[in-house]
Amino acid sequence: MECDERGKPCAASSNPLEWIWTLAFEELFMTMPFLNVMSLITSVAGAIAVMIWRVRESRTAVTARKIIIPPLGMATGLGMFIVPAFRVPWTWAGIAFLGGAIGLAYPLLRTSRLVREGDTVMAQRSHAFFAVVILLAGIRIAARGYLDTVISVQQTAALFFILAFGMILRWRTQMFFQYRALVNEPRSLN
Repeated sequence: MECDERGKPCAASSNPLEWIWTLAFEELFMTMPFLNVMSLITSVAGAIAVMIWRVRESRTAVTARKIIIPPLGMATGLGMFIVPAFRVPWTWAGIAFLGGAIGLAYPLLRTSRLVREGDTVMAQRSHAFFAVVILLAGIRIAARGYLDTVISVQQTAALFFILAFGMILRWRTQMFFQYRALVNEPRSLN
């Protein structure tokens, strides 16, 4: 079945679909330039999505569910580590997680605030939040540009996922504690 030293099937393979798949997928879509471009596009799209989500979120009441679900949904992304190409050493993962949780979460914590309005808790808008998101996206894009030359695109994606997960987990945990304090605070009789 395999024709060359890399284990790729040859054109004369008994299964033409296997050969077409190998040619189309591995040779065209798994090349470094394509992955680098897609990595950049998804980073920019992610930053835009976060800004749109933040505007939408600030218009509705905050609930415990709205705070907890995003990190839980993001945790499903840890499944990427089933694929060997995405695996990184534990020390790298720990540094990325702590870098996100300690360093990059701080600006989000400083620009996010919950306030109580009557019986509801609302996220207070901060224009600085958008500047922080743009700055963090710029840092990620610049760092990815460098890291993609040192390690594989998949490992770079894995490290930035872990970094973002650490950042989101700390931010949302702090937000949850702030939410609980506001909900448990006695209401004024005004």
